[in-house]
Amino acid sequence: MSELAIRRGAAPALAVEGLSYSYPRAAAPALADVSLEVAPGEFVLLAGRSASGKSTLLRAACGLVPHFHGGEIEGRVTVAGMDAVEAGPGELATAVGYVAQDPETQVVSTTVAAEIELPLEMRGDGPGDRARAVEEVALALAIPHLLGRAVDTLSGGELQRVALAAALVTRPRLVLLDEPTSQLDPVSGDELIWLLRRLNEEWGVAVVLAEHRLERCLAAADRVVAVAAGRIGFDGEPREFLGWTRKVDPTLTTPAARLFSLAGVEPLPVGVRDARRTLEGQVGVVAEPSVTPVPHLGKAPGAEVRPPSRFPGLRKSRNDPVALRAEGLWVELDDGNGPRDVIRGVDLAVAPGERVALMGRNGAGKSTLLRVAAGLIDPVAGRVAAERMALLTQNPSDYLVRERVGDELPGEPGLAALRAVGLERAIDADPRDLSGGERQRLALAIALAGRLDGDGVPGLVALDEPTRGMDRGRKDDLVALAERLADQGAAVLITTHDVEFAAEFAERVVLLGDGVVIADGPSAEILSGGWYFATEVARVLDLPGVVTPEHGAALLAGGPA
Repeated sequence: MSELAIRRGAAPALAVEGLSYSYPRAAAPALADVSLEVAPGEFVLLAGRSASGKSTLLRAACGLVPHFHGGEIEGRVTVAGMDAVEAGPGELATAVGYVAQDPETQVVSTTVAAEIELPLEMRGDGPGDRARAVEEVALALAIPHLLGRAVDTLSGGELQRVALAAALVTRPRLVLLDEPTSQLDPVSGDELIWLLRRLNEEWGVAVVLAEHRLERCLAAADRVVAVAAGRIGFDGEPREFLGWTRKVDPTLTTPAARLFSLAGVEPLPVGVRDARRTLEGQVGVVAEPSVTPVPHLGKAPGAEVRPPSRFPGLRKSRNDPVALRAEGLWVELDDGNGPRDVIRGVDLAVAPGERVALMGRNGAGKSTLLRVAAGLIDPVAGRVAAERMALLTQNPSDYLVRERVGDELPGEPGLAALRAVGLERAIDADPRDLSGGERQRLALAIALAGRLDGDGVPGLVALDEPTRGMDRGRKDDLVALAERLADQGAAVLITTHDVEFAAEFAERVVLLGDGVVIADGPSAEILSGGWYFATEVARVLDLPGVVTPEHGAALLAGGPA
């Protein structure tokens, strides 16, 4: 608890004492003897690998565990003086705002305005107060233009912001957020962290934020709590946390900290500004590189350099084989306010064996492009052709219909798919009890079951935001799977807002903006040439083509010419 809170004699915003919890039929407890306090006005970053217990801890703090999920629970959870185990989600909603990993599971109203207003109606606020609160939170999250929209017309990122608005509209004293930036573009993600910090500093809102993309929010946090195998593994300040990750779990280290660690530069930075200040204080560390930056250096200094994309855009012959070709593609969608152009005259070709990241801001048309290629949406003009396409959409729940993981994927082909995504040990679990990252991997296994080898490999594998809820280790596994499929001749097209993942996965990046292709080229070129669609290393060093910690560290260690 902060010294200020102690002096004021304030009760903790959240107090967890000896909490242990097991989901029904789970082989091991999700939480084991967890004790934790969050002071009023404290900003806590909750870190940890996929399935470490982060989401379960947040669910316990808002009453979903055990009231919704069932299972066995021991210990005590207190929120704003209320016993969360006894009170349940309904009573706790007056004191705590909660945003789940899958916002589509939270939304119950038909329109955006109604969804945001619902918590205020349930609290009994008057019409004038409700109207003002909805307007203010919509402005804060830059979504006033969405208020009249039907929720089933929103993109994943737009839906995530609406769920957050509904959680914040009552101005709760405690906000719990589970991967809130996972579907947000870099600009929206940064704006969200800034908004949370402002609410925290100016209004005293306590924030507990579970996040895998730590580089986005580490600098904003007062404190980091790392969960490992259901227990608290670390609890301290952000800079101390980086030292702990280097010794205990390097997969949690941020890209900038990995850059410094590989280059032998101290202290490890908590953010881009911190890193640049440290490097500027070391004469000659940041300078023009003594070697020409390569497009992609792989995972270690000296590793084989990956060549730039072999077939960018439509520069390959029409007679050459393609897994995906779009020519003059136009798509209209009706969001309830009349038709609007979502894809506008797109020309695009993806060759067999290519690994392509499709990027762009929320609402740019990325998901629509994949759905058109899969034949789920008809274009109004132009044409698109895809060879033997396998599609994984944004919402993993669309793929999960049974009560046991093994029943979702029966037989040897199913078991092979589970092994490919690291879920063979969860065969007896209920899919609803899996973490967000585990559900995402299960949906991926379902989409690819029986199609990982031989003649069954798809011509085009299209994955829409597949890294939601995945830690860096699992993202590395996905990179390896994508490379395996590409080596077997499949084109792999992944939409993502995760620039760090794109730098590792893709040899080519296609950047969409308002339904048009605004950039198409080698990943290192696209991901090092801007402010937002750039990796953390690129923003620290600002050197053309340098996007990974390994490449940056090699240049720092070599020094200027």
